[in-house]
Amino acid sequence: MRIKSATFIVSNQEVSKCPKSNLPEYAFIGRSNVGKSSLINMLTNQKKLAKTSGRPGKTQLINHFLINENWHLVDLPGYGYARVSKSKKNTFQKFITNYFRDRKQLVCAFVLVDIRHEPQPIDLNFMQWLGENNLPFCIVFTKSDKLKPKAIETHIETYTALMLEHWETMPKYFITSSTKHQGKDELLNYIETINFSIRS
Repeated sequence: MRIKSATFIVSNQEVSKCPKSNLPEYAFIGRSNVGKSSLINMLTNQKKLAKTSGRPGKTQLINHFLINENWHLVDLPGYGYARVSKSKKNTFQKFITNYFRDRKQLVCAFVLVDIRHEPQPIDLNFMQWLGENNLPFCIVFTKSDKLKPKAIETHIETYTALMLEHWETMPKYFITSSTKHQGKDELLNYIETINFSIRS
């Protein structure tokens, strides 16, 4: 897939105010500072579509972007560490949960994980919650340019072994680098394949 257009549509904290169209949606979510905004900008060939920041927790709304005029990319607030109050964190959690449970247009969630770190309970628990609620998801390992190929392989093996303790199979995953544009074609082609199957 080649992205020809990417347009910001709306930001909000209420699922009821999300776009009314029936276009398929793909949500991107992960711990704060995982490189989500950089990945979205890389995928869409734009430098400032999603706001990047050195301060974790920059994304605080449900952000909808219309891609190629036929599907929505949804940028969700990061979970975990963020320099916001406890009450705001609870607000994030509530509307993120409502989005996943109520948004019928959601086709797949891409859970971003920093490949440099050992598997984190907060990521594993979130994926477990998605599975318990029958919400399809893929894992997107970010910042692969920070590790050597052997280290990447080792980290994937560790993650796979841990996931298989609770899952029948390892969820589909992508290894990406926003700076090297690694994984871009694989991820976009995956979305295109799903979109094609929906239209068929």
